[in-house]
Amino acid sequence: MEDTTRRPTAAYELIRVFDAPREQVWAAWTEPERFSRWFRLRMLATPVGRITLDAWPGGVWRATLMGEEGFEVTLDGTYREVHAPERLVFTTGDPDDPGEGPASVVTIEFAAVAGRTEMRFHQYGVNTDRQHAELARAGWVEFFDRLAEHVRDREPGPAVRGG
Repeated sequence: MEDTTRRPTAAYELIRVFDAPREQVWAAWTEPERFSRWFRLRMLATPVGRITLDAWPGGVWRATLMGEEGFEVTLDGTYREVHAPERLVFTTGDPDDPGEGPASVVTIEFAAVAGRTEMRFHQYGVNTDRQHAELARAGWVEFFDRLAEHVRDREPGPAVRGG
């Protein structure tokens, strides 16, 4: 019998090279203080007090982006694979039982290349139409622009507190 509860799926890959060692890029993904500095969108902040990064298989990740007038959006999921510093696999939502909402699996591979890091980011979405996938992709591109600034500066700026 065909599963009719799931809507279309979408997948995409982004490849970025960061001017920083692989261990530094890995730390930016797995340490809340660093994560809060780049995992945000224009006009939104991600306070370190609203981040959970339990980076081990089965551990939870959660980040609440906050804006003006009490706006909040929380993204979360579960780590499936954690192989420091070369591979990170996690979900957004629950792709095994997504219900009506979108969910996905993200796979990131980090390769050391002459003192820099090549990051291959792949996201496969369940209950995700092409428009939602394009919006998610655009959000990740903005995140990665901030990540590039964060690791290039090498001196960590102040983390956003609160929440």
